[in-house]
Amino acid sequence: MSHSNRSRPWSPRANERNGQADVTGILLFNGTHFFQLIEGPEEKVQDIYQHICQDPRHYNLVELLCDYAPSRRFGKVGMELFDLREHDREEVLQAVMDRGTSKYQLTYDDRALQFFRTFVEATEKANYFEIPSADSWVFIPDKETFYPDTPIIDNTEGCSFAFQPIVDPFACEIISWEALLRTPDGQSPGAYFAGLTGDDIYLADLHSKRVALSLAGKLGLRNKALSINLLPMTMVKAPNAVAFLLDEISRNDLIPEQIIVEFTEREVISRMDDFTDAVRKLKGAGINLAIDHFGAGFAGLSLLAQYQPDRIKIDHELIRNIHQDGPRQSIVQAIIKCCTSLEIAVSAVGVERAEEWMWLESAGISQFQGNLFASARLGGLPAVAWPEKK
Repeated sequence: MSHSNRSRPWSPRANERNGQADVTGILLFNGTHFFQLIEGPEEKVQDIYQHICQDPRHYNLVELLCDYAPSRRFGKVGMELFDLREHDREEVLQAVMDRGTSKYQLTYDDRALQFFRTFVEATEKANYFEIPSADSWVFIPDKETFYPDTPIIDNTEGCSFAFQPIVDPFACEIISWEALLRTPDGQSPGAYFAGLTGDDIYLADLHSKRVALSLAGKLGLRNKALSINLLPMTMVKAPNAVAFLLDEISRNDLIPEQIIVEFTEREVISRMDDFTDAVRKLKGAGINLAIDHFGAGFAGLSLLAQYQPDRIKIDHELIRNIHQDGPRQSIVQAIIKCCTSLEIAVSAVGVERAEEWMWLESAGISQFQGNLFASARLGGLPAVAWPEKK
């Protein structure tokens, strides 16, 4: 665990509390950041951790590792502090080893202790993002852009669509709109597909896009990019899927270049050759390609390598509370680095907290989708709440 702190670096009362809770460990301090290893009974460790999280003097807390071991590495009662400003780097690394009480000699091959070495050597300092508190921002709905209050209803396929924007918050710009499949009364896609089996699922998936494109035309989205979602196997199982989409795009005075087809990686793709051929036809017609729910499915990296999409959308489960989650931070940073080298745009989906947005923005993402900025609106376009610094 690493975090920043506004208080003095060590408190005898805190050390006493750790001892009473049978919690032990090592605490490093570099003048700005702490790095802490806490060991003990799981319930007690969690209690101490939650106490730290709730203490307003601690901020930018990140949990790097939560793991189990047959014995403690540092079994002495309490928590020992090393102030890195007062010690040579190698001296600190050796001193930490000397405090070990494990049956076997500790080495820095131990994964938890590798975090110690990284912190002491400051090799990951560029990845420490100091984000302000959530209450330093206020999100103000856009009242200047007019959107009709009455939703547009189209029941030709027994479905409707809710529209949600993908935004660049600092530029106060709507990048594109996503049409999200719903039942006429606003229920989820699962409710729409309920009762369908076999290829009927894929035919219904394709034909529903007639409604999505019709609503987009009626809502005046002719100067913005529009994302529509398709199951990957729809492109294989539904006959003439590409031709159908192109006809509906033209019918609603839209153009292929403004359409983004999003494929989820949550579905296993069989008949890969047929799917590849369909993707080739989509791109050849000018339609853009995106991978939705990236990081949550079966074949994200292989899809990324094989199809070179124009953009990926990082799944909401990967960004949930990312400002406090070290493993998620590392994964997302690797995704960003990979996509940057391939010139693939990255957006984050399902952003609900200001802290999530601020961390992701610091990491290099500029396009976001989520209720923090605008909830999806059935048959209409929601107003966007733009961030302003207090």
